[in-house]
Amino acid sequence: MQSFLQFGLLDLPWWGYVIVTLIMTHMTIASVTIFLHRHQAHHALQLHPVVSHCFRFWLWLTTGMVTKEWVAIHRKHHAKCETIDDPHSPRVHGIGKVLFKGAKLYCNEADNLATLEKYGHGTPDDWSERNLYSKHVVLGIGIMLVIDFVLFGPIGFIVWGVQMLWIPFFAAGVINGVGHYYGYRNFAPNDTSTNIVPWGILIGGEELHNNHHAYVSSAKLSNKWWEFDIGWVYIRILELLGLATVRKVAPKVHFNQAKTPCDEATLQAVITHRYDVLAKFAKYLKKTIVTEIRSLRARTTLGLQDAQVPETVKYCLQNDVGDMGEKERVALNQALHSSQVLRTIYSMRQDLTALWSSSTISKKELIDQLENWCQRAEGSGINALQEFSRKLRCYD
Repeated sequence: MQSFLQFGLLDLPWWGYVIVTLIMTHMTIASVTIFLHRHQAHHALQLHPVVSHCFRFWLWLTTGMVTKEWVAIHRKHHAKCETIDDPHSPRVHGIGKVLFKGAKLYCNEADNLATLEKYGHGTPDDWSERNLYSKHVVLGIGIMLVIDFVLFGPIGFIVWGVQMLWIPFFAAGVINGVGHYYGYRNFAPNDTSTNIVPWGILIGGEELHNNHHAYVSSAKLSNKWWEFDIGWVYIRILELLGLATVRKVAPKVHFNQAKTPCDEATLQAVITHRYDVLAKFAKYLKKTIVTEIRSLRARTTLGLQDAQVPETVKYCLQNDVGDMGEKERVALNQALHSSQVLRTIYSMRQDLTALWSSSTISKKELIDQLENWCQRAEGSGINALQEFSRKLRCYD
């Protein structure tokens, strides 16, 4: 039996096979995050043609994914995020289906020619793509199976199986599922994206998913000083070797504690960092909202006793509510009708988001609107709103 397992060219201890498998799956993850995601889907960096083709070749061997399909589906996810047209939103499909059947959702969307036509532009269309990579996807993973068998013998089938399952589970399942269901948020884009953990190692940095949704064209996914994106480390190494050029990274937030009136710099910073602004709004107002909801439930007989209602109301007061369900809309309306504090917080948030949604008024008028917003917040009588306004004035 032992000689049978040692049939391959490499004779390794059990932990050696584990390490080799993890290295190869990590190479695949790195190819997905650097080539497919940051380079192809969002053009956050430019890769040397040789490096780009090496990534493409490795993905053909280890996943069989077609670049145009992956890019198109991912771009559609951003364009239609958390709506019925999102290819893999756990809010629409449920966390269980996205986590364990994410690959099937991917395949279903890959069959949608309209998606590929609309969102798949700018992807490779050379001879090798047309005649090999996209035409013979099974051949690539078949070659990988032969390579694993030759190197490791019969245990190579297990190595190959792990390789084939790695991306469908971690990318299509964990990132698309858990990354929109559980974790922490640095920013408040209009979706449910989260950072799963602050150290992006296992999935190449893609664990920092909320950061990515806030700054989709950034080549660097870490944002706070304590976050780590190993994909960014690889990109910097490629850049130092002259094999990559970073096009864009997320701008840093700067504060000037001495500022009082809002000026053009304040307006520009607020618009540029709008998702950071909304995240801070939610952070500053969270305790006030929770306290008010508890007080509201204690003094009314409205249908606010449902255990899910407080969470729904908190979500609606801290996020855009365009696609909320009927039950959530009723709960929000009841809460707003019953509480002046919640009405004020809700309307102030709506007015704040309107600042960067306006496209027909002058910059001076926008500055005046921002200053007026701060004055109203500071005169609201709500301590948390007053503190947030003073913070908002410091954006620079």
